[in-house]
This record gives sequence, C-alpha cells and structure tokens, in this order.
Amino acid sequence: MRISTKGRYSLEALLYLALLPAGNYTSTRSIAEHTGISDGYLEQLFIPLRKAGIIQGIRGPQGGYIPGKPLEAIRVGDILRAVEGPLELAACVKPKFCPLEASCIPRHTWSELYEAINRYVDSITLRDLAEAYYALDKQEYTI
Repeated sequence: MRISTKGRYSLEALLYLALLPAGNYTSTRSIAEHTGISDGYLEQLFIPLRKAGIIQGIRGPQGGYIPGKPLEAIRVGDILRAVEGPLELAACVKPKFCPLEASCIPRHTWSELYEAINRYVDSITLRDLAEAYYALDKQEYTI
C-alpha cells in the first residue's frame, strides 16, 4: 500500500483548514499559497472530500472551505479513504474474493495488517493533528 499525493496533499490541506479560526472560510488559492499545493489540484481533491462531508464550501467572494464536521469527528482514515479508496494491501483481503480464503496463510496476514492499518488511521483525528502541530510549534530548540 502506498499513500499517493492525493492522500498526502488532502491531509495537508485539511490540517491547514483545521488550524484556522473556527468558522473562517478560506479559498483554495489561499491554501495553495500557504502549502505549495496547486490551486487546480486542490479543487480536484476537494470534490471527493465534499462528497464525503469532510469539508464544506460556499461560493462567492467571501466563500471558500471549512471542515465539514467538528475536528474530532474527522479521522485521518476518512480523509485517506475519500481520496484514495480502500486502504487495501492486496485485493485478496476482500471477503469472498479469494477461492482459497479459508486455507491461504498469506491472506490471513494481509487481512490482519489491513485491519491494523485501518484501526490506526481511524484512531487519529484532525483535532489530534492540529494539537500535535501546536505542540511542535511550542517546543524550544537548542543547539
């Protein structure tokens, strides 16, 4: 499994939205300026994120995007699945996909790993990422 730029950039854009004051809409142009992700690519990424209810947007001069739910209700797994699809390691982990399902030892391993990855990405919320960002920002660095 590999998280593509769609997943990485979506997570980065959502973190940017999470760090803004609550209720402040921002444009993809502003997100692009602050993250380095192209405005056009953000627009493409935001289509499935809007459909999943992860973000909401309004049009017009004062329009833009905000998180579609409270930050603690948006999980990293939700974001990744919205833009990447299922986080499968191998196609055989789908139920009833493999004719050797009952006796295939590697399938059992892939299935357990798939479940562990999904549990982990679902345990991290956008609120957690924002708090981690603020904690990093407060650290003092000495050389």
